[in-house]
Amino acid sequence: MGSRNLSSGIPLDTADTVLERHLLVDTSKKATSGDKSSLTNRDQNGVLGQVSSPTSSGRRDMFSRSFSGAKSPIDDVDLEDGEEAKDREKITRSHKIKIHNQALLSGLAYCLSSCSMILVNKFVLSSYNFNAGITLMLYQNFVSVIIVSILSSFSIISTEPLTWRLIKVWLPVNVIFVGMLITSMFSLKYINVAMVTVLKNVTNVITAIGEMYLFSKQHERKVWAALFLMIISAVSGGITDLSFHAVGYGWQILNCFLTASYSLTLRRVMDTAKQVTKSGNLNEFTMVLLNNVLSLPLGIILIFVFNEVDYLSETPLLKMPMFWVVITFSGFLGLAISFTSMWFLHQTGATTYSLVGSLNKIPLSIAGILLFKVPTSLENFLSILFGLLAGVFFAKAKMRERSQS
Repeated sequence: MGSRNLSSGIPLDTADTVLERHLLVDTSKKATSGDKSSLTNRDQNGVLGQVSSPTSSGRRDMFSRSFSGAKSPIDDVDLEDGEEAKDREKITRSHKIKIHNQALLSGLAYCLSSCSMILVNKFVLSSYNFNAGITLMLYQNFVSVIIVSILSSFSIISTEPLTWRLIKVWLPVNVIFVGMLITSMFSLKYINVAMVTVLKNVTNVITAIGEMYLFSKQHERKVWAALFLMIISAVSGGITDLSFHAVGYGWQILNCFLTASYSLTLRRVMDTAKQVTKSGNLNEFTMVLLNNVLSLPLGIILIFVFNEVDYLSETPLLKMPMFWVVITFSGFLGLAISFTSMWFLHQTGATTYSLVGSLNKIPLSIAGILLFKVPTSLENFLSILFGLLAGVFFAKAKMRERSQS
């Protein structure tokens, strides 16, 4: 699922929550240099911040062969006259169009999977009125483990062996990861999609403050200005929210703290985790497998702690085949965010990836309001739009900050 960062993937989206499963794929920065990095971070906000991790040379070759194509036929053309020169120019032009289409296709796939994940989860929790968010998270993670294990066994993807040393190093990160997913589920049940998206901007504020105190990182004025606008939009959105639910807002604020903690903790743990792997590398697929495998026993314990067992034994939803189809589909979507985010990042870059992730929240919020018939007012709609635009402004400010550094 982040698979998530999400994620999905959550399994990121991360930089990665169920909303940002990918989240995993999307929420923190690479702590070392030298290897090519890719974002993994459930935006939270639908993910959120950004998680980068090094990728193995083998997988880079695989992505290069799969998405960029083999050596162009123009390399061996002997240009002796004007016609051959024109032929080469035509082939070069078509090759560029092919790459452009790959970037467009990967971007659409990423946006579609991340938006669909949030909307499907909202549908399960609200429309089906499913009151077992931990169970839903557990099942989605189980689906992700099965899929990643199958792909790894057929050598379609590469993953590191899950040794006890690696598990012990990664366990603190996983505990935060599970808390992030669960609080995201609980908040999504009570709050509409648009307000969840806006409130997730608070994660960026917490992460920026954490970076300043933990990593002595200084941010530009434009970054702080964008963060201030995000806070204003979150407060005004909550005040004007016609479907305000205090419990849901409480879960969402807790989710913001956990998501920021996940991003900051991951940066500290990643270097140590790489040292205890057999290859000395830690790719996104291994992080997806780690997070989802370790979440299973913890999720089972939490099901009993939150007394979801009694609810599961009584609810008629588990006897409905279509319900199983929907939640299984949500599990596939969580993992899809991880794969599509890596594909999109490979075809474009971190700058485009960040900007598209911010712009993606706008159609997601509109779709959430229309599909679930959310009661809203002009003031609330404007505050939501203000928050979404503040997110875009933040992404552009971070890009400028990165380019200057």
